[in-house]
Amino acid sequence: MDLIAELEAEQIASLGKEIPDFKAGDTVRVGYKVTEGTRTRVQNFEGVCISRKNGDGIAGTFTVRKISFGEGVERIFPLYSTNVEHITVVRRGKVRRAKLYYLRSRRGKSARIAEQTNYRAPKPKSAQL
Repeated sequence: MDLIAELEAEQIASLGKEIPDFKAGDTVRVGYKVTEGTRTRVQNFEGVCISRKNGDGIAGTFTVRKISFGEGVERIFPLYSTNVEHITVVRRGKVRRAKLYYLRSRRGKSARIAEQTNYRAPKPKSAQL
């Protein structure tokens, strides 16, 4: 393992965040900390993950798209941000590509994603060694 990967692994371990296994096509609920004046609250943003970038590293991001009041809304979240309280996978999507940008031009039934019913979680990395 090279020096940069070791440093990234140390940073991720020091954050102590639990990131679930999800990919593009999965419906996720992201609890994001919102600060209003002096108060801080957690606001959920639930939608379809349309892309993951930069892998599982410290610079990883994912894009979530939802339809709000008939208008498409997308938000990009850093994977290891301190403002991301939790990430919950609501349902698994059955898709054949890594980036689902084509959903931006789809509406209604053509924008649906089939659910994957035979999902099995990958083995933990410590058990693979």
